[in-house]
Amino acid sequence: MKNSNLYYVVILLMGLGLGFILSNYLSSHKELDIKKPLYYRSPMNPSVTSPVPAKDPMGMDYIPVYAEEKKSVRDIPGTVRVSPAVVQNIGIRLAKAEKKVLGQEIQTVGRVDYNEELLSRLHPKTEGWIEELYIDKVGDFVKKDVPLLSFYSPKLVASQQEELLALQALKAVEDSPFAEIREGAKETALATKERLRLLDVPEHQIKELEKTGEIKKALHIHSPYKGIVVTVGARKGQYVTPKTELYTIADLSKVWVIADVYEYELDWVQIGDESQISLSYLPGKKFKGKVAYVYPFLEGKSRTGKVRLEFDNPNLLLKPEMFANVLIKTRKQLDAIVIPEEAVIRSGQAEHVFVAKEPGVFEPRDVKLGVDYKGLVQVLEGITEGEKVVHSGQFLIDSESKLKEASMKMSLGNSKTDSQLGDTKAQKND
Repeated sequence: MKNSNLYYVVILLMGLGLGFILSNYLSSHKELDIKKPLYYRSPMNPSVTSPVPAKDPMGMDYIPVYAEEKKSVRDIPGTVRVSPAVVQNIGIRLAKAEKKVLGQEIQTVGRVDYNEELLSRLHPKTEGWIEELYIDKVGDFVKKDVPLLSFYSPKLVASQQEELLALQALKAVEDSPFAEIREGAKETALATKERLRLLDVPEHQIKELEKTGEIKKALHIHSPYKGIVVTVGARKGQYVTPKTELYTIADLSKVWVIADVYEYELDWVQIGDESQISLSYLPGKKFKGKVAYVYPFLEGKSRTGKVRLEFDNPNLLLKPEMFANVLIKTRKQLDAIVIPEEAVIRSGQAEHVFVAKEPGVFEPRDVKLGVDYKGLVQVLEGITEGEKVVHSGQFLIDSESKLKEASMKMSLGNSKTDSQLGDTKAQKND
């Protein structure tokens, strides 16, 4: 009786075991039936994919890729695996891609120049002769409305006569009962007076003419601005015309500095940026100004752009044609992802870096670069914040990567050649 009970227990346990095994087998086959590939990839080039089963040029079946499979970094062409010992021996160092706010200070040289907005060139409004020069030396300082010279012109004499005749006519008809006559005489007097003003006759001489009734042979030409006499274009007794430049007067209380900025730095410069200059003959003295204009062209030989700076010059320490050391503090800032500049491998047609995906595994990555900044370079595309790039020993890794890609291409080429030779032999045998 005991043996029969033991026999039934053994049979029961065996049945339970077979049921468990069968259940697992059916469930696994059910999963295989349900699981479908996302796509199919080439066995030789993982970047080549197909949504349906296909064969590569060598007749090899594409490999199915399922949702739960993760693409290995070693499938990416050019990826290099280096042992920890080799990493240490060749001195591979990594740097993290960081987000920084970039600014720029540009140091360059410049030349002090006249402020063209405060530069005046004086010409007579009619032909005549210079009777007397009151300011006759370059470098003289003149104030506004100071007489520069006396000038005889037949046209000015005739205009004075017309003014006096118009005033006499106005006085003669002031009691006329006809309003039209009075208004006509008044308009004539005003017109002759305005003609004298347009010929640059000073206001005080017009008033003197109206008061005394005496015609002046020579009238004064006054300075329209205060400043320094830069050129004197006529001398006493000289016949001059409106084409003659009598004086060039420069107000040096404000000056320009024309600075040369390299083309790769021009994008940082904006109107209103603070600037600073220093002069070798004034050690320790610094002048502060601002960027007033960025010229829209480059110098062909030096490949630099011109930037105009404005400076106050109350003590006239800044003299035109002086050379100055220029510092431009740009306001432009960029919220950028940056990596060390030496991490970038420049091949002429493109730039790429090596990204550390796993310990000892380095993936090549094409990048699009932006501005350079103090040993760093902005990355516009290709790198995300926090990724680590190789910035020391990357050229050895690059050589290994290119060698690996070349070997893969050679293997692919040889396989194609063998396949073509096999097809050719088959055709001959047929």
